[in-house]
Amino acid sequence: MGKVAGRQSNFQIGDSANTLRDLSSSISSVDFPREVSALEVTGLGDTDRKFIVGLRGASFSASGFWDAASNSVDSVLDGILAVADRDFQYGPEGTGAGKVKYTGDCILTRYTASSPVDGVVSFSADFQVTGAVTRATF
Repeated sequence: MGKVAGRQSNFQIGDSANTLRDLSSSISSVDFPREVSALEVTGLGDTDRKFIVGLRGASFSASGFWDAASNSVDSVLDGILAVADRDFQYGPEGTGAGKVKYTGDCILTRYTASSPVDGVVSFSADFQVTGAVTRATF
């Protein structure tokens, strides 16, 4: 498909009942790093380090505009802080047929509201993925 504008992205998270809630209209940025650990297996006498593939992992963060209305960013994120893992769905290209989406389970590990004196009230949130990330299409 080529390049895609970030404004087309979609982000949904499970609320306190683990029903996916689309928070895209309040989000201005999502970062979704995925990593694999490299396990060192260098032995005595080796002159170069050697590694093997370890476990995969993922986390993500979202930030945007704070909103306290019912089913908004604040009500959803406040409702899942310090509870069991929740479903997530992230579509970097949007939600149209054939577009990529990433899904899985996550734990909200940090939720911050920020109120600058001369700016918009905003939020940021960090999530730890637990288990596998699935890549599929809508």
